[in-house]
Amino acid sequence: MISNQILQNTIDGLKAITRIDMCVVDTDGKLFASTFPEQNNYEEAVAAFVKSPADSQAVQGYQFFKIFDEHQLEYILLANGESDDVYMVGRMAAFQIQSLLIAYKERFDKDNFFKNLLLDNLLLVDIYNRAKKLHIDTEVRRVIFIVESAREKDSNMLDNMRALLGNRVKDFITAVDEEDIIIVKELGANEGYPELQKDAEELLAMIQADGEENVRIAYGTIVNDIKEVSKSYKEAKLALDVGKIFFDDKNIAAYNTLGIGRLIYQLPLPLCKMFIKEIFEGKSPDEFDEETLATINKFFENSLNVSETSRQLYIHRNTLVYRLDKLQKSTGLDLRVFEDAITFKIALMVVKYMKYMETLEY
Repeated sequence: MISNQILQNTIDGLKAITRIDMCVVDTDGKLFASTFPEQNNYEEAVAAFVKSPADSQAVQGYQFFKIFDEHQLEYILLANGESDDVYMVGRMAAFQIQSLLIAYKERFDKDNFFKNLLLDNLLLVDIYNRAKKLHIDTEVRRVIFIVESAREKDSNMLDNMRALLGNRVKDFITAVDEEDIIIVKELGANEGYPELQKDAEELLAMIQADGEENVRIAYGTIVNDIKEVSKSYKEAKLALDVGKIFFDDKNIAAYNTLGIGRLIYQLPLPLCKMFIKEIFEGKSPDEFDEETLATINKFFENSLNVSETSRQLYIHRNTLVYRLDKLQKSTGLDLRVFEDAITFKIALMVVKYMKYMETLEY
């Protein structure tokens, strides 16, 4: 069924052109949308009109029109006036709403198909049969984008996203839960991952310009057949989670650039705890003071370069060496040695992952 907002926008637009007031009610007379300055009770008149065999009728200064959805009476349209002009405008409005019903029903069918496709709820034979009926190409390159916003998703958010991407006719937008919006993006033959990153950046800018904040976007790998779309969706979901843990300063996460974060994310928690206990004898590597952690992070950022790290921290080289020596005494790891640095870096990432998983348990 069409949302009340779509119905209201439709008759508002028609009134702006024709200057004729209209309203849309259901078969019981319940009001869905109206341009009338004062609302009246139409229940008795609508009930009588519903029972009559006529598709349109002039009653008490109004033109009544029936709107069907596949032979099922769905709405009653009222136009204010009994002239021929009002009758013509009312017929046009009824036809417009009936056309919207058909279009939204087709989109509903496609939406239902893609939801089940993403969630692996379809048999292989059903995927191809339903895709054929819905005129969906099965052998084109596609990728899944997931858009997550801090704001709770409301009923109009999908329509807003569709409006933002209105010129991308081959992309399909849907949702399978209350948190994320999913874009099934169709790609051209020459589009690859650099183009996907650019598309993600443009999408992020569009959403933020529309007033959304704290937006995260993730995307999976490119697939060549419709049966593999769910694979790209699972990858995008994983990229979204891994991005929150290890790349919280970035708004965009791509599955093919997650690196070691993807590996750590799939480790069981008991194994992670065993690793931390083995390396640090039960002490967590993120329990150091802020100064030490800032030194460690900057040292890693500069590829273990002592001179460059001391310069960026505005400290003397000997001060940095002192801090690294102190860290070595407390942990047994010398960050100037590549193997020890790798161990410490992985340990920091493992602790991040463990803390994230603990928050999900509460």
